[in-house]
Amino acid sequence: MNKEAEIYAFIDSQNLNLGIRSQGWVLDFARFRKYLKDKYKVKKAYLFIGYVPGNQALYTGLQEAGYFCVFKPTLAIKENGMVKIKGNVDAELVLHAMIQFPNYNKAVIVSGDGDFYCLIEYLAEQNKLRKIIVPNIHFSSLLRKFNNYIVNVQLFRKKIEK
Repeated sequence: MNKEAEIYAFIDSQNLNLGIRSQGWVLDFARFRKYLKDKYKVKKAYLFIGYVPGNQALYTGLQEAGYFCVFKPTLAIKENGMVKIKGNVDAELVLHAMIQFPNYNKAVIVSGDGDFYCLIEYLAEQNKLRKIIVPNIHFSSLLRKFNNYIVNVQLFRKKIEK
């Protein structure tokens, strides 16, 4: 296939999911994958997600929807008497974006996290940044430098809402 058609998405699942839920709605991951394919011609969508035993049906569903799931081990941490599951995927997303770098022509980054600034800056410098999809209006001010690449998921909510 023509390298021009090689567009990959790298998705911070927690940033996406929590950002959308904070807006009061739920994402249909299968519809989102179809949207990425139809709108941005994304051939491969890497979804970075914390692995929680017992969520196998979720992971299978995501893979059946067309995602390449990259799992991060999680930790159960007690905060204010409540157990929170932690599985920060930032390093994995950056690592895989660089491992796959020779294989794609453009990248779509799905996150509003400023921790991805160095990756986004590098992709832009290399003319490999296609879009940054942010899950809500509250995203890192570090990313404002890339405003011409940013699209807010709220703009196409009706197409991807569960």
